[in-house]
Amino acid sequence: MKLEVVTIGTELVLGQIIDTNGAELGRALAGAGVEVVRRSSVADRPEMIRAAVAEALERTGFVITTGGLGPTRDDMTKREVAELFGKPLALDAGVLRSLEERFRRLGRPMPTVNRTQAEVPAGATVLPNPRGTAPGLWVEDARGHVVVMLPGVPSEMRGLLAEQVLPRLAARTSGTVVRSRSVRTTGVAESALAERVGTIEESIAPLTLAYLPSTDGVELRVTAWGLGADDADRRLAEVTAQLRERAGDDCYGEDGTDLAAAVLEQLRRRRARLAVAESCTGGLLGARITAVPGASDVFVGGVIAYDDDVKTAALDVPRALVRAHGAVSEEVVLAMAYGAQQRFSANTALAITGIAGPTGGTPEKPVGTVWFAARYGAEARALKRVFPGDRNEIRARSAQASLDLLRRLLLEKP
Repeated sequence: MKLEVVTIGTELVLGQIIDTNGAELGRALAGAGVEVVRRSSVADRPEMIRAAVAEALERTGFVITTGGLGPTRDDMTKREVAELFGKPLALDAGVLRSLEERFRRLGRPMPTVNRTQAEVPAGATVLPNPRGTAPGLWVEDARGHVVVMLPGVPSEMRGLLAEQVLPRLAARTSGTVVRSRSVRTTGVAESALAERVGTIEESIAPLTLAYLPSTDGVELRVTAWGLGADDADRRLAEVTAQLRERAGDDCYGEDGTDLAAAVLEQLRRRRARLAVAESCTGGLLGARITAVPGASDVFVGGVIAYDDDVKTAALDVPRALVRAHGAVSEEVVLAMAYGAQQRFSANTALAITGIAGPTGGTPEKPVGTVWFAARYGAEARALKRVFPGDRNEIRARSAQASLDLLRRLLLEKP
């Protein structure tokens, strides 16, 4: 089964809000065996909404929209779809009662403008929305063309999708699924990883392989199209096992694995304690670590040693090292890691110092130059990288690379 998604809202087109609904729909529909063949966003303008829905219907005959179902003047999706199908809007007594009851529970009078949310296209199926005032709507014509209209509020959209839309779509599909699994790697370039993986695309068909680079590394995404659930799962497991083997130590997990969580789990098994010392990342590494539930089992704390005086005062980095080698150097980052280890009485430590830019670089140390250090007991490792990208990307890559340095040190010390 194939369909198109149209997300509606001027704020989406202007980039003021990220279109999370489109991504959520793609993932959920694929899991139900439905292929989203095209996704578009349009502004809150009647002619644009009608054109987008009409063109999508001509291509696939099935469209899901989000947004434009509220009570204000810029919420016009329902009206445009109704006119496109030649169906008049009529007040639905059941929807009106639900709206009035909702406002009574909230202890507020219902504004008159909310009555418009009880108007539905003739013959439409109302999809009850217990999380908000705008119900979803399923509109179908004699040719079998379908438009499903969902609210734009993400929590409301997700609830209606799971409870009302996916069960109806499941009844229309042939029992096949579209499923993906991924192998997550870091510390290796996309081209180098592709050489190592080799040309396996033909041998894994009908599965497909995609390389998805980001500041975290390169994700190898394998997708099974139009297979039965059991067959898809079996083939995906076989291919991801092959990819993990070829990725070697550059692989740190599958699917949604977070590197910080993986490192913390390794330390937890060793009953280790972790401290950090950060300069150019300004606390980003600590934030990555503490975003993991249960991090307090392992993580002790850290020092944001942004100024050189803090490096010397809080981490006991000798001033002579800073003068001789500069703050961004192997010698200083190793001293920072040792200082964090001693200050927090932790047996494990990470340190970062670098030039995130956009200024501050030199010919010898250009913007993007970052030094990392990891300590586990008396073992220490240091690494220099020169990252591309803007300030935020350099800082994000630095936090990831620091975690990866510790992961690899732990691999050496089982």
